Parts: sequence; structure tokens; C-alpha cells
Amino acid sequence: MADEKKIEEMLGTIEAMSVMDLSNLVKAIEEKFGVTAQAPVVAAVAGAVGAGAASAEEEKTTFTVVLASAGDKKIQVIKEIRTVTSLGLKEAKDLVEGAPKTVKEGVGKEEAQEIKKKLEAQGAKVELK
Repeated sequence: MADEKKIEEMLGTIEAMSVMDLSNLVKAIEEKFGVTAQAPVVAAVAGAVGAGAASAEEEKTTFTVVLASAGDKKIQVIKEIRTVTSLGLKEAKDLVEGAPKTVKEGVGKEEAQEIKKKLEAQGAKVELK
């Protein structure tokens, strides 16, 4: 019972944290325990690639939009990132400055192409995966 109470308290604390605080918490956990929070995603993608190789002829229906580079108009790209995502100014700026970065995952073909078109209109280089 005591462990459950501790867990509930931790969850309440985490729930009240800002996005930036959560990001810092994840980094601290990764450093403290020598792990990465992205490992399961990589494993899932690797598994999907292996499974998807057999059905390569099928048309892809979901895409990941990746910002390859911001180009010369970084401020306009940040503004456009904010309109196509729910990111705040700081998070959008960090995403643009940290390119290549994923903008949106699991989007349909039309939405992915629309996001790519909007970002490229601002001078960014975008990849669809």
C-alpha cells in the first residue's frame, strides 16, 4: 500500500509539471540511469521495417514529417511549426534549432504533404518518411 501511495504522489507531481520540466526530468533520468527514453521507439520502428519489407508494394498510408533544416528564414519556420503542431514558442524554437527533428508522426499522406508544402514555402527543407 505504501508503494502505491508513493507512486500516486509521484504521478501527481509529474502531472503538474510543465513540458520543459518534463523534458529536463527525462534528461536527468537518462543521465542518472544510463538509459534513453527513445529506445522502445527505435525497436518498434526496426520491427515495423522488418515486417513492412515483405509488403513493400503496398502504398504507405502514414508518414512522419521531419524538418531536415530550417533554411534562412528561421523565424518564419518557427511560426509555421507552431501552426501545424501544438508546441509553444520555446519548444518550436528548440525543434527548429535542433534540426533534423521530427515535426509530426503518424499523419496521413495529404496532411504530411500539406505540412511539407507550408514549411518549404518558408524556406525549410522537409522529408517525409
